[in-house]
Amino acid sequence: MFLTITTTGTPERPATDLGFLLHKHPEKAQAFSTSYGTAHVLYPEADAERCTAALLLEVDAVALVRRGKGKGRGGAPDAALAQYVNDRPYAASSLLAVALSGVFSSAMKGVCNARPELPAAARPLRIEVPALPAHGGPGLVRRLFEPLGWTVTAEPVPLDTEFPQWGDSRYVRLELESADRTLAEALRHLYVLLPVLDDAKHYWVSSDEVDKLLRAGEGWLPGHPEQQLITSRYLSRRWSLTRQATERLELVRLAEADDSEVEEIDNAVEAETETEERPTPLAVQRREAITAALKASGAARVLDLGCGQGQLVQTLLKDPAFTEIVGLDVSMRALTIASRRLKLDRMGERQAARVKLLQGSLAYTDHRLKGYDAAVLSEVIEHLDLPRLPALEYTVFGAARPRTVLVTTPNVEYNVRWESLPAGHVRHGDHRFEWTRAQFRAWAEAVAERYGYGTEFVPVGPDDPEVGPPTQMAVFTLTTPKEAKAA
Repeated sequence: MFLTITTTGTPERPATDLGFLLHKHPEKAQAFSTSYGTAHVLYPEADAERCTAALLLEVDAVALVRRGKGKGRGGAPDAALAQYVNDRPYAASSLLAVALSGVFSSAMKGVCNARPELPAAARPLRIEVPALPAHGGPGLVRRLFEPLGWTVTAEPVPLDTEFPQWGDSRYVRLELESADRTLAEALRHLYVLLPVLDDAKHYWVSSDEVDKLLRAGEGWLPGHPEQQLITSRYLSRRWSLTRQATERLELVRLAEADDSEVEEIDNAVEAETETEERPTPLAVQRREAITAALKASGAARVLDLGCGQGQLVQTLLKDPAFTEIVGLDVSMRALTIASRRLKLDRMGERQAARVKLLQGSLAYTDHRLKGYDAAVLSEVIEHLDLPRLPALEYTVFGAARPRTVLVTTPNVEYNVRWESLPAGHVRHGDHRFEWTRAQFRAWAEAVAERYGYGTEFVPVGPDDPEVGPPTQMAVFTLTTPKEAKAA
C-alpha cells in the first residue's frame, strides 16, 4: 500500500517544514514495525519549494491471517486461501489507516514540540493514493471528500488495460488537493474515510471505535452531509455502535449551534423511562416472515441461496425444526464473515452437522442444490442484471427443483416512504433494478408457469394502502404433474 503527501513552500516557509510536522527527517528513510507488517517513510523529494513524504506499508499476509481470530475456519473450505490471495497488500484500506495513526500520531493530533507554531498553519497539500477500493465508485469518493474542501480526482482503474471491454474495477486512483489545509485535518480525514470507502475493517470493531471516530471526526463529521453513511460503514454497520455515535454527534452539533459545551446540553435533558417500543427492523421482519413460511411448508432441509453474511442461516439454526441448513454465496468474503458470525469453529458437533456453507454461483446448475425441501432467495434477484435472471431461474426452479421456493425483493413503490432515500434512487448501490408489485407478480407468475409451480404473494413489513409493503415475497410451491398440466 502506498500514499504520498506533497506540499509546496517559499524561502520564508520552506516545504521541508513537512518533516517537522510528521516528526520524520527528510534525509532519512525510516521503517516502523506494525502488527501487520512494516511501514516505511521516505521522501522522494525534499527542498524549500516542494516536499513529498511517502508512506509504504508492506503487509505480512501470514501475520494478517494469524491475527484474524479464526477467519477462514469452519464451513467455508476455500476461505483460508482467500485470506492470502486478496487485495490487502496492495489497496489502501483500514490497514493503511491504522498505519497512518501509528506512524504519524503526533501529526494527526496537531502536536510539534520542535516548532509548536507549525501544526495550526494551513498549507497547500496534495495527497495521492494509487489504489483505493471504492464501494460506491468515484461518485461516492467525491461525495465524501468534496464537502471537506478537497478538489477530488478519482479515476477508475480498469480491470485489464488489454481488455477494455471488461470495464472498470472497484478501485480508483485518488488525488486530493487543497490550497489551504492543516496536515492534522488531512490525516484525520484519511484515517476515517479510507476504511469507509473500503467498507471493511481488518479487526473486530468494539465500543472504543466510537471514541476513535469522534476524535478523528472532530470539527468536520457532525456537519458532513454523508455523516450517517460514514458512521455506519466506519463501525462495520453495527447498529448499536452506530446509534451511539449518531446520538453523540447530534449532541456536538446542538452544542455548536447553541455555543455551549456538550456536557451542558447532555445534562439539560432529564432522564426518562423509555416506554415506547422501537419498531422492529425490516431485516428482522423479513427473516421472521421467511421462517414462518418455511415452517408452514413443512420444510426441514433448507437452502439459503445468496446467504451473504449468514443472518438468515443464524436465525434458522435456532429452530430445531430445520434439520439441515445450507448457505450458498459467490463471495468468499461474505462466507468468511458468515462463518465467524455462526462461530462454526467453536460449534458443537451435533449443531455443526446441521449447517454447511458453500461457495457457488446461481448462474450455473449445481448438483449440490438438489434434493432439498425449500430454497430461499432473500434480497438476491435485484443484485443481478436482468439478462442473467433466466440462468438463475433455471438453476433454482429447473435443476434444483425444491418443493418450496421463497423469493423476497424490495417494492420500489414503497421507496417514497423512506425519508432518507433521494427521489429516483434505489435502496442499495448494487441493486440493478427494483420492481413494482405488478412487475414482481408478472415475473413470478411467468416463472411458476414455466417450471410447474403455484404462487402466493405475501407482504413483508407494514402494508401501506397506497404503495404496499416495503418488501414483497413470493411463495412458490411445486405442483404435481397433473396439477401443472391443469394449470
